[in-house]
Amino acid sequence: MWFSPLRVSYCDLRVTDLTCKLTWWCHLLFSMKIEQFNATQWNISESRMSTEPTETSPEDANHRSFWMPGNYQRTVRRTEDSFQACTDMVNCFQERARVERQYAQALSEWTQKWKPVVDSSPLYGSLMKAWQCFMTSADRLASLHASMCRALVSEDGDRVRTWQKDNFHKKVFGGFKETQDIETGFARAQKPWAKKLKKLDKARQAFHKASRREFLIREREAHAQGNPDVNIDKQKKLQEDLQLASQEVDKVRTVMCAPRYEKVLEEVNRYAPRYMEEMESVFDQSQDEERKRIMFLKQALLSIHNHLDVTTNESVRSVYSELHNTLMSIDEQDDLRWWKNTHGPGMPTDWPHFQEYNPEKKSKPKKGKKEVKEVKEVKEIKQVDTGTIEKSVMIGGVKVRALYDYVGQETDELSFKAGEEFLKIEDEDDQGWCRGMKDGSWEGLYPANYVEVV
Repeated sequence: MWFSPLRVSYCDLRVTDLTCKLTWWCHLLFSMKIEQFNATQWNISESRMSTEPTETSPEDANHRSFWMPGNYQRTVRRTEDSFQACTDMVNCFQERARVERQYAQALSEWTQKWKPVVDSSPLYGSLMKAWQCFMTSADRLASLHASMCRALVSEDGDRVRTWQKDNFHKKVFGGFKETQDIETGFARAQKPWAKKLKKLDKARQAFHKASRREFLIREREAHAQGNPDVNIDKQKKLQEDLQLASQEVDKVRTVMCAPRYEKVLEEVNRYAPRYMEEMESVFDQSQDEERKRIMFLKQALLSIHNHLDVTTNESVRSVYSELHNTLMSIDEQDDLRWWKNTHGPGMPTDWPHFQEYNPEKKSKPKKGKKEVKEVKEVKEIKQVDTGTIEKSVMIGGVKVRALYDYVGQETDELSFKAGEEFLKIEDEDDQGWCRGMKDGSWEGLYPANYVEVV
C-alpha cells in the first residue's frame, strides 16, 4: 500500500474554526477512498489468481470432502445417473441398429440394381462368376446386417430395459426408492456430526472474535506511539486505556473462549471415529449397488460388441472366404480356351469336301400325335434299360437344377432359388437364355449359366 492514512481523531486535532474542520473531513474522506481503492485492487488480483490453473488449496479440498455435511449428495445422485445412463445407452444403440438396417437396405438395393447388369454383361467364364459372386456376397451381408439390427433392438435393448425396470423402483412423487434409502442413511449418520460441527464453528468464531479485538488494540497502541501528532499526555492516557482493555480482552479470550473452544473440539474429535464408521457403512451399501450396475452394463456392452464384431462372425468370414476363393479361381487360360472353342477357331465346322451324290429318299407319311407319343415313350424305356442315357430326359424337356438365386425382371421370365429343380424345354439362344417350365405349367425364360443339368 503506497499511502498509509493517519488514524487521527477529531478531538486530537483540536480544531477551533470551520476551515480546520473542513480540512480534517477532506483528509478523512480522501483516506477512506484510498483504502477502498486498494481493497478493490487486492480483490481483483485475488480473483485473477483464483481463475489461474493452480493447485487446489487445502481449505477448498477440505470443503469439498465427502466427510463435510451435505457432500454425500454426489454419491446419492449416482442412482439417478445410472438410470439415465441406461436410457441413453438404449437410445444410442437403437440408433446404431437403424444404421445397420439402412446399410442392409442399401446393400439389397445395390444388388437389385446391378445384378441384371452383371448377368447381361459381355464377360464370360470365371471372370463372370467372380463378378456375380460379389452380388451374392452382398445379399448375404445384407441379411447379416439385418440380423445385427434385430439383435441390437430385440436382445440388447430389451435386456437393458428389463434390468432397468427391475433395479430402479420409481416413487409416486418422483425419484427412486434406492436413492431415498441411501440418502436417508447418510442423513441419519451425519446429523449428529453436523450439529457438533455447528457448535464447534460457533465456539471458534467467538474465540477468533476475541483474538481479533486483542490484535486491534495492540495495533492501535503501536500506531499511537509512532504518531507525532498525538502529544505525550494523550499517548500516556491512550496507552493506559489500551492496556486495561487488552487485559480485559485477554481475560475473555483465555478464560472464557479458549477453554470452551478446546472443549468442543475435543468432543468433536471423540465422536469422529463413530461418525466415520456409520458413514462408511452407508457408503459401502451404495458401492455394492453401484458394483452390480457396473457389472451388468459391462455384460450388456460385451453382448453388443459380440453382435457388432464382424471379425469373429463365421458367416462374414464364410462370405469373404468364398468370395476370395472365387476371385482366385479366375483363370485366363481356361477363359481364353472356352472362348476359342465356343466363338473362335476351335469351333467345329463343316469344311468343304467332296460329296457323293445321294438320291433323295421319299418322305414317309407322318404319324399321328398319339403314335408319335407312343414311339417316344418306347424309345425312352429302351434307353433306360440299356443304360446308355447320360441325363434324365422327360417328355417335353430336360431336368435342370438352379445354381444361384434369380428373380425375373420381366413378366416372361422365371424366378427360382438356388437348388430348385425344373424343366428346360428349349435350348439356349444366341443371347444366352433358355426357356423352362416350373410346377408343370409356369413357363418363362432364364439365364442359361444359372443352371446345370441334373
